[in-house]
Amino acid sequence: MTATPSALALIAELTARHGPVLFHQSGGCCDGSAPMCYPQADFVVSPDDICLGVIGGAPFHISASQFEYWRHTQLVIDVVEGIGGMFSLDNGTGLRFHVRSRLFSGEEAAMLAAARAPLT
Repeated sequence: MTATPSALALIAELTARHGPVLFHQSGGCCDGSAPMCYPQADFVVSPDDICLGVIGGAPFHISASQFEYWRHTQLVIDVVEGIGGMFSLDNGTGLRFHVRSRLFSGEEAAMLAAARAPLT
């Protein structure tokens, strides 16, 4: 997972305004499939959620079931003009977070598989 400079700038702005934030990839209800940004203290991550990494200091989580669909893709968190998700901190900024994705290359997929392999 990675983020564009525009996404990192908005994360920095929201962190300055609200304190530490985190992301949870929406599962397709209410706000579509938008990455939702919340104050870390206000969002309880499920034990079944998977942390994909950290962008701009913000952990990025996704449900295990949704991860199964996206596990073969590189997620790029970007920002576009528009109204953010109803409960997401980007709402009201005139910008919203947006996920772009692409399939991992064969080489990237092999490196990921090697990293997931148990050590013997």
